[in-house]
Amino acid sequence: MEVNRRQFLTYLGAGTAALASLATGIPALAKGETISGKTADHLFGLDTTPKKFNPKFSPIQPSTKDDVILPDGYRYDVVAVYGDKINSAGDTFGFNADFNCFLPIDGNPNHGLLWTNHEYLGELEYYVTGYDVLNAAEENKRTPEQIEKYLYALGGSVIEIKKENGKWKLVSDSKYGRRVSGLTKHELTGPAKSIAKEVIGTFANCSGGVTMWNTILSCEENYMDVVEDCKLQEANHYGWVIEVDPFDPKSTPKKHTALGRFSHENTAMVIASTGQLVVYMGDDANDQYVYKYVSNGKYDPSAGKANSKLLEEGTLYVANFSKGKWVALDLAKNEALQKAVDADKKPLFQTQADVLVNCREAAKAAGATAMDRPEDVEVHPIDGSIFISMTNNSKHGNFYGQIVRMFESNDNHAGTDFTFEIFATGGPQSGFAAPDNMAFDSAGNLWVVTDISSSSMNTGIYKSFGNNGVFFVPTSGSNKGQVEQFASAPVGAEMTGPWFTPDETTLFLSVQHPGENLQAYDKPTSHWPKGGSSVALPGVIAVTGF
Repeated sequence: MEVNRRQFLTYLGAGTAALASLATGIPALAKGETISGKTADHLFGLDTTPKKFNPKFSPIQPSTKDDVILPDGYRYDVVAVYGDKINSAGDTFGFNADFNCFLPIDGNPNHGLLWTNHEYLGELEYYVTGYDVLNAAEENKRTPEQIEKYLYALGGSVIEIKKENGKWKLVSDSKYGRRVSGLTKHELTGPAKSIAKEVIGTFANCSGGVTMWNTILSCEENYMDVVEDCKLQEANHYGWVIEVDPFDPKSTPKKHTALGRFSHENTAMVIASTGQLVVYMGDDANDQYVYKYVSNGKYDPSAGKANSKLLEEGTLYVANFSKGKWVALDLAKNEALQKAVDADKKPLFQTQADVLVNCREAAKAAGATAMDRPEDVEVHPIDGSIFISMTNNSKHGNFYGQIVRMFESNDNHAGTDFTFEIFATGGPQSGFAAPDNMAFDSAGNLWVVTDISSSSMNTGIYKSFGNNGVFFVPTSGSNKGQVEQFASAPVGAEMTGPWFTPDETTLFLSVQHPGENLQAYDKPTSHWPKGGSSVALPGVIAVTGF
């Protein structure tokens, strides 16, 4: 592996064990305090040196086939699809699978819990609720029963899975199996918790992250559509980052208001050289912003789940790329926020809760840089640099998107200065377009999935890309930045939520909204995964062959 100057100086100053602790996650000597044991170790720097994970495959060509296409030597198992039973109580796997996170049981890479987000229904709502969206020419007349089905299908699922005889399978009667849906009670934490004593439901759950104490962070993204469709009154109850303990089915999920309210894509957690917890986030919409949260307190590996308190008290920052500065969204210290007024010359923000509930307005008032759909944000597991997928922005003539790489000054993730570069650009020359979710393997290679909209796929300037796919991009060495296609999605779908097992022998992926590009319910465009004349079903697959 090529070691650049930044990495070399870090090694000199810290030593390999300290580098693992400070640049890439929890301290190398931290002990697992939960039933899960180790998770995806490379994400948090538990190994003192990077592995030489070298997936060998012959890149595939763009495809328009209605199947998951993989290189020779690789195969996939369908782990769970919409409607599958996940516990003895009869709960079922939700719709439109997105982010995945695998947490092994007793450290076993072949047996564990998988959390999966369920983002939205969209045009395929008919198959879930019976409400004919495509042909509804009148106002929203969803019945209470249809709304209940709608909300239940969203949120997230905890499922137990095992690899037996080389094949991954769902445990349908698991004691851990659980739905956290649009009907589930949540508690609020942090500066804006006073907006409600209790919040019902989570939905529009796009991507997310895992904490160092083995809980899940799930991100509420385009909540506005669900609020309207389901005739909900309190929009400010949604658009937060939620925390779920997958190993405690009776626990109450939390919504952490200190992390701000906007269209969250995901979270990427790391420990700064100061010991503080840092969470990076993007707001997935045109002309929106990149954020990071820095805790007031320091991470204590011996505290276990009590570290969740670190997500309640801290400072939310937004990025100004033109100045290379993180700007604090702190009403007490930021004069721009204090002076911000509405059209009637009234103060926009009177409390810090106002700032957090109205993050987009606060970021704009603070002079943040509007970006081209900042979606997934990930921390490089070796040098600690920050990768941000800018999916696209047609208003700016940015149709193909790019991946930005940010470097925190002095390698301090809690600091306020940074530089950045364009790591990779989408387009016919690179072979991919509209980068979305990302994941790193232990060697620092980047895995990227794409999100060409179903209405644009295989038409016009996007025709050469075929269906959405999964792409492999080395971040060091002689082939740094060279893109190779690893997988292709079924018709109308996108591949989302890439996540490796700890031993990196399995890659979990979601197949989201296959057949979404239909024009009529009796003329489906996809029949994945069952084939024939079956209805297309979103779900999660496990790719093996590494």
